[in-house]
Amino acid sequence: MTDATLPRKGDARTRRNVAVLVMAQAFLGAQMPMIFVVAGLAGQSLASNVCFATLPISLLIVGSMLSATPVSALMQKYGRRAGFFIGAAGGAVGALVGAYGLYLGSFPVFLLGSLLSGIYMSAQGFYRFAAADTASDAFRPKAISYVMAGGLVSAIIGPQLVKLTADAMVVTFLGTYLAVIVINIVGSALFLFIDIPKPIPPSADSPRGRTRMELLKTPRIAVAVICAMVSYALMNLVMTSTPLAVVGCGFSANRAADVVTGHVLAMYVPSFFTGHLIARFGVEKIVAAGLLILAAAGAVALNGVEIENFFVALILLGLGWNFGFIGATSMLAGAHEPHERGRMQGLNDLLVFGGVTVASLSSGGLMNCSGGDAQTGWTAVNLAMAPFLVLAGGALIWLMMRPKEAD
Repeated sequence: MTDATLPRKGDARTRRNVAVLVMAQAFLGAQMPMIFVVAGLAGQSLASNVCFATLPISLLIVGSMLSATPVSALMQKYGRRAGFFIGAAGGAVGALVGAYGLYLGSFPVFLLGSLLSGIYMSAQGFYRFAAADTASDAFRPKAISYVMAGGLVSAIIGPQLVKLTADAMVVTFLGTYLAVIVINIVGSALFLFIDIPKPIPPSADSPRGRTRMELLKTPRIAVAVICAMVSYALMNLVMTSTPLAVVGCGFSANRAADVVTGHVLAMYVPSFFTGHLIARFGVEKIVAAGLLILAAAGAVALNGVEIENFFVALILLGLGWNFGFIGATSMLAGAHEPHERGRMQGLNDLLVFGGVTVASLSSGGLMNCSGGDAQTGWTAVNLAMAPFLVLAGGALIWLMMRPKEAD
């Protein structure tokens, strides 16, 4: 057996798991663009104050943030499959409660449904780490990238389902939330085919690994977390306000759904080659490219509010997120030991979704309460990106300038 054959044979199980996770990302993941398209619009109709229109999306992310650590710990103890089943159950229950809130016309009940839906969002975030669990070092970035590429199908399915279901019932968007329930119930069957060994319980003399604080003090881990936080938070900051901005600038809700479709396609289409780019050029350069593209998205958005501006800005936003977030994930996955996996991955997603929560909460306030019209609010949203891009870019430059032996 030659060395060249080892990665292929060793990654056979990984390829099967990647196929399952790609399908899960495609089918179950469709609920995320569905919710992001309608939740803000539904919140706008239910909330007594339009400044709270995006609060349902914010609570979705709060639910994901609060779930990240317990879901990661559960996977560390019982395996990925158990955590993914719990995620799908959370998505179904959250959609059921959200549908009931719409039926009652109750904003608090609708918000509770969004919070519970965050359990699914948290579990979905671990698909990318699960792809790396059994992968060789060479195949790891490609495995992560392929799983993220599954979102390409969800980008098509989700917004189109919104068009079919938004007005299918007397209560607007009720049909959309009922469709999300079906997606979770049917899609959870995919996890029966996943083959990732349960982690071996540590023995008394097993290495305990670094504490959370020690992990965060590791330069490579710290920069990976910062870049992941900024990439995801800024993407969410702008995407959360996009349907409100598109409709507020005189376009239809269907046009808003089309813009979101273009955005989500841009988030996931590059995943077919992002892993190859990381392998060829290095993860730091790909993350840097992602941050620069996010800055370009803000510049295009600030240049006007024609429908073309929305499309181009949101496509660039998706592409920047892809390079920045997948790159940061690959950087993190190679910077900790297997026995530190549950601790570090849960902490990473807690911090990432904590940042996303702040961004989502800020998005509604900036969009609806920072000026007299939608254009002024949209400008405020995009200007808010600048300081965080400077922070992440500075951290990445610092890491790249460190001597190799220092790490």
